[in-house]
Amino acid sequence: MKPIPEALQACIGQRVDLIDTPALVVDLDAMDRNIQRMAEFARKHQVRWRPHAKLHKSAELALLQQRSGAQGVCVQKVSEAEALAAGGVDDITITNQVIAMPKLHRVARLAAQLAARGGRLGVAVDHAEGIERLAEAMAQTGSDAGIDVLVEIDVGQGRCGVPPGEAAVPLALAVARSPRLRFAGIQAYHGRAQHMASTVGRKEAIAQVVRAASHTRQLIEAAGVPVPLITGSGTGTLVHEAASGIFGELQAGSFLFMDADYARNEREPAQPAFEHALFVKTQVVSVRESHAVCDAGHKSHAIDSGLPTVALLPADRALRFANGGDEHGLIYADGPKARLPTLGRMLWLIPGHCDPTVNLHDFLIGVRGGLALGTVERIIRVDARGALT
Repeated sequence: MKPIPEALQACIGQRVDLIDTPALVVDLDAMDRNIQRMAEFARKHQVRWRPHAKLHKSAELALLQQRSGAQGVCVQKVSEAEALAAGGVDDITITNQVIAMPKLHRVARLAAQLAARGGRLGVAVDHAEGIERLAEAMAQTGSDAGIDVLVEIDVGQGRCGVPPGEAAVPLALAVARSPRLRFAGIQAYHGRAQHMASTVGRKEAIAQVVRAASHTRQLIEAAGVPVPLITGSGTGTLVHEAASGIFGELQAGSFLFMDADYARNEREPAQPAFEHALFVKTQVVSVRESHAVCDAGHKSHAIDSGLPTVALLPADRALRFANGGDEHGLIYADGPKARLPTLGRMLWLIPGHCDPTVNLHDFLIGVRGGLALGTVERIIRVDARGALT
């Protein structure tokens, strides 16, 4: 476990304006409200929620969500699962295919480790050979712990998964026949739909997902294998999967922090009012006649889903963040009454995409009492930063 640097540890109890920049800051009050709203939403719709931990990569935050009612967590990488398990998380699903035998041996060992302390591990599959390799790795470990296996169908992402329908049936049968594998259900996640701009587009996309997943379940059960669960969904579409009547579990993760990309999309009226809770704190280090320069460049935030936005400003006094390279951001006045910030001023940026932004940082600084007058309450380790294998 990486130790917290003394300089960061010394921030605890200090005012937010003393946080050095650039830094990744969590508004703990907003985050707690997001968790509460997600828990209430899941209870209302009688579905489980298994948030994706690839967002925050933190065992502390995963356990916080579990104490609030989350079933467990999802991850994409074996190394993410290992890092969170080392931090005390016991219920983990790898929503991805694992094919290399060295990785599968790690999966088998982790499944045994979690089972020994009353937990469980799950993994997705989309190929008969992948099932055979997983069963072989489980046998080679000599563990009878078993592992939950989800058959993934491609419901629109165009990435992993077999086509919905008949192609999933032999995979479910193969899992059910294996003594060390447990058929846990269907993985049906449509990632592209999460970021469709319009509510109409997202609703139509998930309607197709529901039809595909329901048809697949019917065929698998007709072959004699019960389907205990259909799981998937994300923050952008969770209202539709929850209302579908067939999804038993929601994998939404971004609701915890939100980001600028989600904010650009039309909001679903039935979606809980999730707030921005993740910010890059930055400082103005130079001022020109046309623009100001801050110290938060690409090394502090991801830009794959667009540039950050500047938070906490009235609409008519808005500032616009522009690309300034690895170490800098350019700040422009973007409203009739807007004025460039003065030298030394602190600004708060909403990242374009939370997940890869978090992966750029070793620690999150948790602030209680708001970004204007709050204080640093705790430092949160990003346990699975750089966990790529």
